[in-house]
Amino acid sequence: MRSGAPPHRRAATTTVPVAACVAHNAQVTWLLDDDALESSAVVANCAMNRERSLSGSNGYGRELGLDIMAELTDRSARSAPVRWLDLCCGSGRALAEAARLLADRNMAGRVEIVGLDLVDHFVTGPVPPLLRLVTGSVTEWVPDGRFDLITCVHGLHYVGDKLGALTRAAAWLAEDGLIAANFDAHSIRRADGAPAGRRLTAELRRQGFVYDAARRRISRHGGGEVRLSYRYLGADDRAGPNYTGQPAVDSFYEVQGN
Repeated sequence: MRSGAPPHRRAATTTVPVAACVAHNAQVTWLLDDDALESSAVVANCAMNRERSLSGSNGYGRELGLDIMAELTDRSARSAPVRWLDLCCGSGRALAEAARLLADRNMAGRVEIVGLDLVDHFVTGPVPPLLRLVTGSVTEWVPDGRFDLITCVHGLHYVGDKLGALTRAAAWLAEDGLIAANFDAHSIRRADGAPAGRRLTAELRRQGFVYDAARRRISRHGGGEVRLSYRYLGADDRAGPNYTGQPAVDSFYEVQGN
């Protein structure tokens, strides 16, 4: 997702703003707000997506279980232009690969690709005009329209309000669009520090998402309004390694309607 603290952002310090604190097992966890989290060493130094490719052993296809090029090609045959948004795109290497393949297949006018990342360390050199790389936060950026495909490869591990990001993505999705992302439900915590557990995954399913617990993937077909009974409190960047083996971020929520 990102590698090295960018020069235009302040470096993480030992004293940072916090959103709240929670107590569990006689321990207090100080939660970071979005500004502090974005300056965190865990987020700033994450290299998960910096040079990820479109295919191969750690490519988008393997991580999402989705053939991106086939998805774009099939959709463009039915209706054009097809719009693909990749959240937490890192350097955008995979997107640039896809853009060049599409241009080579004379499909440049039928597909639009947008990559969003917190840090503007994007690929250098010329890329086809169908690709646009944007610097911004998943929780704050506002798109200029809806998308037919929205992906996020291991990026949600480093987002504070993960459920808010999923809610926003669903609202950006076209009527017959598809969301595909890596998502670890274990990283969603209640205010007491306990995992949100089956109540969360059941609620996500009621709201139209499909969660694959074994592969830690989440998807959704069709855009729409999502209402979850979870109020975001803040994030913990000291959660340690998640299932990928990389340090990640836990997100804490107050469960409403109990």
